[in-house]
Amino acid sequence: MRYFITFCIYSILFIFPSFTYSAVWTIHYPKALTDDDKRNEYPLAVLTLALDKTGVRYKLIPSDKTLNQGKAVRQLKENRDINVFWGMTDKEREDGLLPIRIPYDKGLIGWRVLLTREEDEQNFDRLTSLRSLLRYTAVQGKDWPDTKILQSNGFNVKTTDGFNGAYKALRKGEGDFFPRSVIEVTAELKSLGNDSALRLDDKLVLQYPAASYFFVNKSNLTLAKLIDIGLRRAIESGEFDNLFNNYFGGVITDLGLAERQIFRLSNPIMPKESPINNASLWFEIEPK
Repeated sequence: MRYFITFCIYSILFIFPSFTYSAVWTIHYPKALTDDDKRNEYPLAVLTLALDKTGVRYKLIPSDKTLNQGKAVRQLKENRDINVFWGMTDKEREDGLLPIRIPYDKGLIGWRVLLTREEDEQNFDRLTSLRSLLRYTAVQGKDWPDTKILQSNGFNVKTTDGFNGAYKALRKGEGDFFPRSVIEVTAELKSLGNDSALRLDDKLVLQYPAASYFFVNKSNLTLAKLIDIGLRRAIESGEFDNLFNNYFGGVITDLGLAERQIFRLSNPIMPKESPINNASLWFEIEPK
C-alpha cells in the first residue's frame, strides 16, 4: 500500500507538473483557541517542512473562528472552513476522515505527566502502583480520544467541554489529576503563569500507544498524498528527527522522563492500521 501511494504521488507530480508547482494551494487549518496557545506551533512546523519537501507552492491560513477538536473534525468531514486537521487518532476519526498515518509527534502524545492540585501533593507522592492511581479521578475533554483510553483502563474520568474547562474542573476539585502530554505541558504551564493552585507531579508518567496524524477530507486524496510523500522525504533526509529533537529534546530531559516510574496502559481504540511495528516512527525511553 505504501508503494502504491508513493507511486500515485509521483504520478501526480509527473503528469501535472505545471499545476502542482505553479498553482498555489491554500490550506486552511483550525485557529488556535487563544492568542497564547502554542500547541499549533509544532504541527505547523512539521506540515510546513513536509510541504516544502514536495516543492508545491502553498499558503497555510488559520480558520476565521476558533475550533475545538470536536468541531474541527465535523467541519473537515463536511469539507467546510478547513481542509486539514491534526490530532490524536482513533477508529472514529479514521472512519470519518482520511489520515496520513505517520505520527508527526512520534507517539509522544501518549506520554502523559500529571497535573494535580498543590494541596494533593502528598497523595501523589506516595503512589507506587497503577492500582493506587486508579483510586483518583482524571480530568479530560469529552471529545478527546484519551477519555476512552483512560476509561478502558479502569479510570473514572470527569469530562469537560475542552482544554479550559478541564483546568477549571481540576482547580475546583471535580477531578484529582489532569494527564497532559509532554508535548503540551511545558507551554501550558508557562501560559498559566504563577498558578499556585496547581503543580506538576515529578515522579510518574502514563504511557499508552497513541499517534497524532494529519487528517484531510476523505475526498482530498491529492493533499493527503502530498503530505505523505513530504513527511517521508523529511524522515529520509533526517530533517524530521532534527525538528522533533529541536522542539522536544530539551522538554524530555527537563521532565526527567527516563527517571520517572512508567505506568503502561493499553489503547483499545488504536486503529489496527497504525504503523506500530515501525520502531523508527516512535519515541521510546532508552533502557538504562
